[in-house]
Parts: sequence; structure tokens; C-alpha cells
Amino acid sequence: MDRPVAWAGEERLVRVATGPVTLEGNLSLPEGARGVVLFAHGSGSSRHSPRNRHVARLPNEAKLATLLIDLLTSDEEAIDLRTAHLRFDIGLLAERLVGATDWLAHYPDTRDLRVGYFGASTGTGAALVAAAERPHVVGAVVSRGGRSDLAGPALARVRAPTLLIVGGNDFPVIELNRAALAQLRCEKRLVIVPGATHLFEEPGALDEVARLAREWFERHLMSAAARATGSSTPEAERLPPPAPSTHR
Repeated sequence: MDRPVAWAGEERLVRVATGPVTLEGNLSLPEGARGVVLFAHGSGSSRHSPRNRHVARLPNEAKLATLLIDLLTSDEEAIDLRTAHLRFDIGLLAERLVGATDWLAHYPDTRDLRVGYFGASTGTGAALVAAAERPHVVGAVVSRGGRSDLAGPALARVRAPTLLIVGGNDFPVIELNRAALAQLRCEKRLVIVPGATHLFEEPGALDEVARLAREWFERHLMSAAARATGSSTPEAERLPPPAPSTHR
């Protein structure tokens, strides 16, 4: 999965205070960063996930900082491994994301940057709820195979332009995202990647996710026009098959 990183900057371990807990994260800061993307994973994943780190590289190359954090403490993760309960506690995860967003707004190297969310699986539901809670700070949301439906009534309050990316063979999640898309009242787009399954493990599929995410964040985090809401692009698009790749 690894490939050469073509960006000049640094990655640092940070401790993010959010509510009563402190979470560990990896903050990548390209020189001259023009926005920051906060990753919200779910379903037992972590900030060390090769998929998330792979997707994060393209924003870094585009001068977007990235913050990958674990939304659960180590003790909570141990509980969740047994019960698979906390990963579906959208209220808790969204509260942690809001706290991390506020942390970015005060951290010296990111406080002047607009924030975007990249959500995956249940993390998408939390990202959309958090985006509704911080409409003047969050400038864009991207979801990879996410459970956007778990945001519930918060969907109608999201103002950040939202891109939902779903694998063409992830049939239940496609329908859940179509239903969620209809409830969003912001700029929105659903992209279906043919042949991809839930984790986008097929050759070239994750590279396509990274490309789409980078373009969305570049468009909305780096432009003053992102502050305007209410416009709409075509609501669903089916892409041609991704190009073959040696990525695994």
C-alpha cells in the first residue's frame, strides 16, 4: 500500500483534549497548509488504518493538513472489541469529533484553517452530526462506504458540502446513502465506484476514493466560495471502472 510521499511537511503525535478524555492523534502538516481534514473512522478501525493513511496522502500533497485520531480511548476500544457497541454510539463519537474540531480551532498551527471531515463506516454518521453542530467551522464532508443514515435528523441541518462515495457492490450501503442524500439540504453528491466492495480493496478502488476526496476538499476548503451553501451538483454519479493498480 505504501508509495513515496511527495509532500514537504511533518507528522507529529498530538494529544487532543475532548470532554473528559484525551485522545491520541497523528497530525500531518504540509508546509503552507490551506485547510485541515479530520478523519472519523468507525467499525473497529483506528488511526493506524492503512486505508485511512493511504487516503490521507493525497490531501497532504495538495497542502491540506490531516488529523487522524482514535475516537475511543484504549479502554473503550477494548470494550468495543467485545461488544461492538461503542462504534455505533453516534452521539458519543460526534461529541468527540466536535471536541477535536474545537481543538483544531485553538491549536496554533491549525487555528486559521477551515476543517473538513473524512468519515468511514459509522464514523460518517458521527461526522455529519458534528458538521451540523459546527456549521461555521466545517467546510466539507467526504464519506467512504459510510453509514450516513446514522446521522438521523441531523442530516437536514448539515450545511457543509457533502460527498458520499460508495462501492458499486456494496448494495445495502448504496441504498442507505441514497436515502440519506435525499435528506441533506446542502450541496451534495453521491458517487458510486463500480466493482468496489465495502472496504474498497479492489485494485485502484481506494486510489479513486483518495482522488475524489482530494478534489472535494480542494474545492471547498481552499475557496471562499465554500462558505456559500444551498447550491447543488448532480446527486448521483456512477464512475467508469477504476484503472488497474498495484495497490493492495
